[in-house]
Amino acid sequence: MAEFVMKHLVELAGLTQDFVIDSAATSAEELGNDIHPGTCVKLEEKGVPYKRRSARRIIPEDYGEYDLLVGMDEENMQNMRRCFGHDRSGKLHKLLEYTGSSRDVADPWFTGNFNSTYEDISSSCKALLRTLTAQK
Repeated sequence: MAEFVMKHLVELAGLTQDFVIDSAATSAEELGNDIHPGTCVKLEEKGVPYKRRSARRIIPEDYGEYDLLVGMDEENMQNMRRCFGHDRSGKLHKLLEYTGSSRDVADPWFTGNFNSTYEDISSSCKALLRTLTAQK
């Protein structure tokens, strides 16, 4: 969900050429699976375009490939630290940090609440985009 919300915000801001946005799993449970149907429903409801895809897992090379690596919850963060080792460049962040919160984005796989997850992701992605464009 976060990948497509961020891509949509970047596109609306006319900054698509300035960003490479991708997502990857930090664990193996969903590898090879497509987007959750509830996520598709929420994105369609909000007018956020998305593409069908197959989940891939993070790899150590991702640390050098991307300027920023964002996790949704503490489990994601632990898995990223395990994969990437020491965060020598300060690239690892939880998404809600950008709204000033230290809490996790609730996983709708467990909560069933795609509305709450969308609100967290949307507000955080907007804050992240403001942060990134202010740095330019």
